[in-house]
Amino acid sequence: MRGHIILYCTILFPLLCIGQIILTNDTIPRIAPISYEINGNQVVYGAEMPPLNQIAGAPKAFYTYYWEFGDGNYSFKEKPVHRYAASGTYETNLWATNNYDNGKPPTSRPKSITVNDTSDEASLDSNSLFIEDDDLILKRNREPIPDQEMIFITSYKNTNNYVSSGKLYLFYNDNQFKNDNFILEDTRLHHGEKIIPLPIISETLSHNDDHTLLASSTHTTLQNRTLFVQDTTKRKNLPLTLEESKSLYRNYQVIAFNDMQPGEERNIFRTLKTTPEMIKDTSAIVTLRSIYVPDDNFDNHTVKDTEMEIVTSHDPNKMSSNGWLMNYRLVRFKRLKFKVRFQNNGEGPANTIKLAVDTPEMFDKSTLKIDGMYPECPICPKEREVNYSCLDTILKKDKIIFQFNRIYLPGSQQKNVSEIDSTKGFVKYSMKFGKDFHKKKTKSRTAIYFDKNEPIITNYATTRFMPGISIGAKAGYIMVPELDNQKEYFVGATLSPFKSYRGYYQAELMASASSYDELRNFETTSIDANGTESLIQFSEANTFNNISIYVVPGSFRYNFNNFFAMGAGIQLKMDITSKNDQETTGEGFTIIRNNGPTPPEIIRNIELDVAETQEIKDDFTNIQTGVFVGMNFGAVRIGPSIGVRYVHNFDGPNSQIQFYGIWKF
Repeated sequence: MRGHIILYCTILFPLLCIGQIILTNDTIPRIAPISYEINGNQVVYGAEMPPLNQIAGAPKAFYTYYWEFGDGNYSFKEKPVHRYAASGTYETNLWATNNYDNGKPPTSRPKSITVNDTSDEASLDSNSLFIEDDDLILKRNREPIPDQEMIFITSYKNTNNYVSSGKLYLFYNDNQFKNDNFILEDTRLHHGEKIIPLPIISETLSHNDDHTLLASSTHTTLQNRTLFVQDTTKRKNLPLTLEESKSLYRNYQVIAFNDMQPGEERNIFRTLKTTPEMIKDTSAIVTLRSIYVPDDNFDNHTVKDTEMEIVTSHDPNKMSSNGWLMNYRLVRFKRLKFKVRFQNNGEGPANTIKLAVDTPEMFDKSTLKIDGMYPECPICPKEREVNYSCLDTILKKDKIIFQFNRIYLPGSQQKNVSEIDSTKGFVKYSMKFGKDFHKKKTKSRTAIYFDKNEPIITNYATTRFMPGISIGAKAGYIMVPELDNQKEYFVGATLSPFKSYRGYYQAELMASASSYDELRNFETTSIDANGTESLIQFSEANTFNNISIYVVPGSFRYNFNNFFAMGAGIQLKMDITSKNDQETTGEGFTIIRNNGPTPPEIIRNIELDVAETQEIKDDFTNIQTGVFVGMNFGAVRIGPSIGVRYVHNFDGPNSQIQFYGIWKF
């Protein structure tokens, strides 16, 4: 009995411990309660953060913060100080993000803050983020993770020298993805904006290029207007932009604003919930499109696409690509885009940052184009050393190296660094595929070096191709060694993925016309009432003509290279129609048996001779199942090739050899 108790304890104790660990990690939510201290109209905010669960092997885990103060202002500081311009009750929210941490982000319950001071002193966080003629800034608090919230911040500014009213458009859920990536859960407006339906896109207005109030009396319709490609963020054909956006995205939201003063800046906050069905490729890029129309009287507008990488954990060092799923037929001349982003998490600035990017050989490195970077700097000249900030690019056999020289990127743990975005950087680049690239998945990742520190290795950015459809035309000759005077010709079609690299599945459907001869000899004996014994020796000549259907429901094929492939599979056959021209002749004999050991006499009797012909038809008969193995020579991936295939049927005739030509399209 004592032994049984010890055994039970030995088994149950580890299970109970595991249960406690699972309970701790999965069922107990992490809470970050908000704290605050009010001094007049100034409020100092903070939060009590739960311990971080460090990801093994990753850089040190840390929190980033995003605050909304309830009056249209926000902050990314850990402990922001905010001054309210008017007395009242405000609801403050905090969204904290756990970087390099296992688990979900902590949640914070909103705090209701009452401010009684009526001071007009501006907020400490009111410094403008807009530069020069910029009128639209888009930010987010984190990258999207399936089934988690993300805050999308839209900041817009009236750069006109008069009071204006306009619209803001948000387009989301790219049509290139089958499932929706986002649900728009909440929109927080603080300046009297209103959510309205998408207006009818029909009327084109004048342009306002000098940001002054003009009058317009000429309208034209979209149907009569010449359409043109607009590549810049500043555009002048609003109907075209809206129609283009509606074709790219499934969902949209339109917000109208009124009476915006010259130079005034406003913020709109949206909560986007990423769906559980969000594309699981953690290197894919999803986009949101924002359109800002500063004045309803004119067509001038700003367009900005926000690219976001799908992630499984919050890691600021990441590589992504827009080639998560491509059409192989159309991609030959397409530029594939990549983005490497990084963050200096150190306690001091980084002056040299090297990005060593694994680059598969299928890409043509000579087509490399740098589409953007931060910190922004010129490309280093190749012929000489320089003493200014620049980005150097080094092409190697299997790598592309981007190196920022003589820059200043502050660390997130550095003193007096309050803007977390200033510690982040990126390189966006694009390339074309090489001349003879194969349809295969690629994986790339980046080693990021901050000065002389050990590298940080990013995730893999994958590129893959859609299977596509290849239809092949097939014709050939079938030989059956067991049949006499046999002939069979066939035509058919194949269905397979387009230009597969190595292994793939293929289905086939073929129709054939065949003929063969069959000779059968047999004899019959009979005894009549008089006791006379008769013998008839028959010769039966059959000539078959069949129309047959062959079906290969599934076969596996493997391309060893561009010119040789092998395959094996299952073949089904059925004769749709079968016609047999049968001619039977018989010679008669009378058998006279003698008494004793003397052998019987066989006497020819022409009266017993038989001669007859008949046509026998049958439909849907002669069902056969077999297995086959074969090989192809030629352009086996796409184009013409020849092949031979041996089929073993489980019913006779057992052996079949097929010789054919095929052209895959």
